[in-house]
Amino acid sequence: MKLKLLLLLLVVFQFSNIKAQSNPVEDTMQQNPTTTDSLLCREQLSLYREYFKIKLYAYALPHWRWVFFNCPTLTQNIYIDGIKIVDNQIEEAKDDSLRFKLIDTLMMVYDQRIKYYGREGYVLGRKGVDALTNNPLMAVQVFPWIARSVELQGNNSEGAVLVYYLTTAIQLAMIDSIDKSEIFTVYDKVISIVDQNIAQAASDEKTLTNWVNVKANIEILIEPHASCTDLVNIYGKKFQETPNDTVLLRNITTILDRKNCTGEGDLFYRAAGNLHKLEPGAQSAYLMGRLSIQNNDLNNAAAYMQEAAELYTDPAEKIKALYALAGIHSNNRNYSQARSTAQKIIQLNPNEGKAYIIIGDLYAMSAGICDVDDLGGKTVFWAAIDKYIKAKSVDGSVESQANEKIAQYVKYYPPSSDLFFRDMQEGESYTVGCWINETTTIRGSK
Repeated sequence: MKLKLLLLLLVVFQFSNIKAQSNPVEDTMQQNPTTTDSLLCREQLSLYREYFKIKLYAYALPHWRWVFFNCPTLTQNIYIDGIKIVDNQIEEAKDDSLRFKLIDTLMMVYDQRIKYYGREGYVLGRKGVDALTNNPLMAVQVFPWIARSVELQGNNSEGAVLVYYLTTAIQLAMIDSIDKSEIFTVYDKVISIVDQNIAQAASDEKTLTNWVNVKANIEILIEPHASCTDLVNIYGKKFQETPNDTVLLRNITTILDRKNCTGEGDLFYRAAGNLHKLEPGAQSAYLMGRLSIQNNDLNNAAAYMQEAAELYTDPAEKIKALYALAGIHSNNRNYSQARSTAQKIIQLNPNEGKAYIIIGDLYAMSAGICDVDDLGGKTVFWAAIDKYIKAKSVDGSVESQANEKIAQYVKYYPPSSDLFFRDMQEGESYTVGCWINETTTIRGSK
């Protein structure tokens, strides 16, 4: 009780003392030479915290300043609170000269936090965002801070940092401080991180909404600079200069693919071809497969997609290649291979409803070639609808599509009278022959 009374008296004393000062901001960061003492440190910490809690930031300032210089490792709160205290002073600064000095002070707080408490990637991101919020003209200075932050944080980068990263890249490209292609290099980095976070936040509605909004902001920023013509012009010149630069080739193929510009001239085809020759891998194989599909070269497309599916290590990427491969086999009427490919997708993710729909479609398309069942091939529709029912049971996102297909193909069930004359009972098991060779349930149309 005595300690609380003493602290209260000290606060009142300091409150009246500071009021008498002509300007408590002017000497904001002049170092107090007082010898560091643990008792003094905690006393000054307590004083500034009392003011801070009731948002009297100007009165907290001198005590916070003393702790900042004399007790830098006392607590990390010095830096967390310091940001709010100095930000408040920046907002209330009456002239630009003082305001810019306070912004420098704010940057010093971030730097000292990194020095004593680490977390360089996280703090640099916050530092960059705060700098640009207070002074948008700091883009040249801030760009390397945010680039370093994203490099260190990766998928843990904050959404605001990613938006500002792209913003500063665009600003610098517009004044020719960096090459315009750097805009798209940054865009590819940030959108990849955003997509990863969207995928991981699928079960958290609030987090998912935040990341979806971040992505929308990023797409708005890039849109004026990302026409296919612009991209091809920018990267076409670079490709002519260094056609065997694998970093450049990866940028060209990734950006053109992401922005749906693969059909704009032959740049994508040439870049993807060079990349696959120089650095054959999953992504280059996938891209060559895509190009082969566009050129209607389905045999080569199948070979490339098979290679990509085998080389990808990320299940999502592997599934992407397998879907493409299943489509190629289906177009080639290699129904058994297409089903086998779809089954590989299901092995990787049993909840891939689209894969079941593919198998159902393959069965339905086989009515004309599987017509030796004495029912004119109609039994394939039983097996097909089984797959559509399975699809919507494991994956709600395909329910509407599955229901449409069920409604479409249930019309082709054989009449109940035909079943009667063939001694077939509805509800009994039946094995559909041909290449399908799958057990289903007998059903008749009503």
